[in-house]
Amino acid sequence: MLPLNLSANQIRVIGCLMEKSVTTPEQYPMTLNALTNACNQKTSRDPVMSLSQGTVQHTVRELADRHLLRIEENFKRGVEKYAQRFCNTSYSELQFDDAGYAVVCLLLLRGPQTPGELRSRSGRLHRFVDNDAVVAAIDALNQLHGEPLIARLPRKPGRKDSEYMHLFGGPLDSVADEEVSRAEPAEPPPSLESGLAALERRIGELEVEVARLRELLD
Repeated sequence: MLPLNLSANQIRVIGCLMEKSVTTPEQYPMTLNALTNACNQKTSRDPVMSLSQGTVQHTVRELADRHLLRIEENFKRGVEKYAQRFCNTSYSELQFDDAGYAVVCLLLLRGPQTPGELRSRSGRLHRFVDNDAVVAAIDALNQLHGEPLIARLPRKPGRKDSEYMHLFGGPLDSVADEEVSRAEPAEPPPSLESGLAALERRIGELEVEVARLRELLD
């Protein structure tokens, strides 16, 4: 199945169709206007985009050519509507449970995220009981086809957990798979005792400096 090497616009369109099919099923399949508005939402999107209807329509045609999207045409009204064929359809190799669907959808729409961020943002798609349930869903996704769909990124300084990123846009150039799965633990914060010792040393240095200045002024 992989790599799909989807473009940023294709990722956004598929993510929006996946999201809206669950959160607003009464408006799905989506018209061009509704899909454009969903792509350009200023909330629940990272990065925020400003795609024209022409760009969205061109992206729709690209995905339809790759059998990742279905176009429904109402010739009487002259209106097209769009539905994704990326996953969970009879035409797709990718079949996700609710948890996996939520993880993939959020990663497509919002980029790299920690398990905690995925859990807090998934409410309208799926409710995870805790962060471990998110990680379990990611592990299940990576076992679907014998190759990973999601990568764990090296932990950023100051962050408790690593972020995860989908691989539908192609392999990550920054790290190899083995390096991704073995992110180094963050440096532990300084202890209270070491902090007090450093403060005492600094106070002593300042006292010496004040005494020297007094001698110069006398």
